[in-house]
Amino acid sequence: MERTAAPEGGSKGARPESSARENDAYFVRRKESLRARYIYGFIFFKTNLFAWFVRDYGHKFPSILHYISVCSMKDNDCFHEGGVLRIYFLLMSVTTYGAKKLHDVRNSWQSRCWALKLVLYLASVMVSFLFPADFIQLYGEVARLGAGIFLLLQLVSVIHFIAWCDNRWMPDSQTKQCGLLGLFLCTAFNIATFGGIVLICLIYARDASCIFNIFLVTWTAVLAKIMMVVSLHSKVNRGLLSSSIMGSYIVFLCWSSIQSEPPIEKCNMQKEMAEKFDWTNIISLLIAICAIVMATFSTGIDSKAFQFRKDEEQSEDDIPYKYDFFHLVFAIGAMHFAMLFINWQQDHPTRKWSIDVGWASTWVKIVNEWFAASLYLWKLVSPVLIHDKSLDHEDPVRLANGSV
Repeated sequence: MERTAAPEGGSKGARPESSARENDAYFVRRKESLRARYIYGFIFFKTNLFAWFVRDYGHKFPSILHYISVCSMKDNDCFHEGGVLRIYFLLMSVTTYGAKKLHDVRNSWQSRCWALKLVLYLASVMVSFLFPADFIQLYGEVARLGAGIFLLLQLVSVIHFIAWCDNRWMPDSQTKQCGLLGLFLCTAFNIATFGGIVLICLIYARDASCIFNIFLVTWTAVLAKIMMVVSLHSKVNRGLLSSSIMGSYIVFLCWSSIQSEPPIEKCNMQKEMAEKFDWTNIISLLIAICAIVMATFSTGIDSKAFQFRKDEEQSEDDIPYKYDFFHLVFAIGAMHFAMLFINWQQDHPTRKWSIDVGWASTWVKIVNEWFAASLYLWKLVSPVLIHDKSLDHEDPVRLANGSV
């Protein structure tokens, strides 16, 4: 009996040790997975810098590309706008589709095997220069659609972040939270919103002939005021923080859209900076690329904002973020970058060291601003409308039960 009891006691003692080892393994794999997303973000940044280099300086290396039959010496099939569209970022999204657990093989592929992935990455870039020009033109049309989807996902992520800030920092009567930080942020963002409107008026709408810019700034101010009034309505009662952050965001979009206008002497003080090349062009380009890379990265890791079911609980062996969604955002983010580098128009000349300049880019940002304000207002009003409809359906039932 003693010989049989000893192994049983040993097996019971081994179970906690095995579970502890599994937890340690999950912790290591989770840490590797979280570290890997920053490496992918850096690769994405370097890839878009390479796309910019191909656009502006790819024509200086024709001796390397003229051996490829699809690369014409006279046309822009492998450099300028055509070269930008040959840079894509879709392979990892396909190979990590459906990954859910940390012990899955696709998790190891996500976090490890960097030498093999580097070879595949370089091969995919080189193979893209073998595609015919007609295929690249077709991809350009698809990239325009993907860039629009990216703007929509980015907008949903921004609104989700605003709602998180509102729930975290605004005063709450139930938890007796003071919310001093929320009140400070409300003041700061309101000052930024109306200060930005005044600054845009002084720089870009200083003349009566700038009717278009005056309209954009005026309508942006009206939208900011409408969002504030609706947010403070007694039935909505969402406070000032979310509306002030959203107001600053649409003011930024308004400024960005006007910045994308072609330089006009009367309505744009940036004309002299656009005509000459100096270090300000370099800094502006690098800041724009870094900002879009950060926006792409934050949208990719924010997969919870796009879940239809919010009650899903995460276990210890679940992956920390959705790999396929993360890489899909990077793929359509690369399409968005391509549209910015070619100003949303194929076979259209672009100025060196510029990004997202032209009337097409201007109107894309204007529509994005108006859609952002509309989506935010719908998010405020929809719970009230749905609640009122539910009450309308319940009242006849109550009256019928009362009469019976």
